[in-house]
Amino acid sequence: MSVSLQSEAINVAAEYAQLVGDSPGAAVATFTGHVRDHSDAHAVTELELEHYPEMAHKVLEELGQSAAERFGLSSWRIVHRFGRLAVSETIVWVGAVANHRGEAISACELMMDTLKTDAPFWKREQGPMGEQWVASRDSDTERRARWQSRETQ
Repeated sequence: MSVSLQSEAINVAAEYAQLVGDSPGAAVATFTGHVRDHSDAHAVTELELEHYPEMAHKVLEELGQSAAERFGLSSWRIVHRFGRLAVSETIVWVGAVANHRGEAISACELMMDTLKTDAPFWKREQGPMGEQWVASRDSDTERRARWQSRETQ
C-alpha cells in the first residue's frame, strides 16, 4: 500500500510483483496509462508533467487509503510519472488486490477517475502546432462525480 512519484520509467512487471508479493489474494486488477500521440484535434509528440510533490503524494496516499477502505483492499499501489515523457511511455500505473474481481476493478477505476481530477499535476503537450497546456475535461469531472454520488447511496 504505497505511492511512488518518479521521473524514471515505470517497470510494470516489478510494480505488479511488489503489489501482489507472495500472496496475490483472490483478485488483482491493474491499469496502465500511456502518453497518447494525439489530444482532441492535434498531434502530440511529447508530454511534460509538472507537479507539487508533497501535495501530490498526500492526495494519492489519501486516495489509495480511501479506495482500500471502500473496497476492502488487501493491497494497492499508485505510481505516477513526472517530467518529459515521449509518446507511448507509461505515465501512470495503479493496482488493487481484493477478495473479489468487482472490488479490485472498481478500486482501480475509482483511483484513476479521482486522480485525474484531484491530483496536482499539470500537463503541457508538445506537437507540430507548438506547446499547449492541457485543460481539465468535463468527461473527467463527470467520471469523478459518479463516485461521489455512489458514496451517498
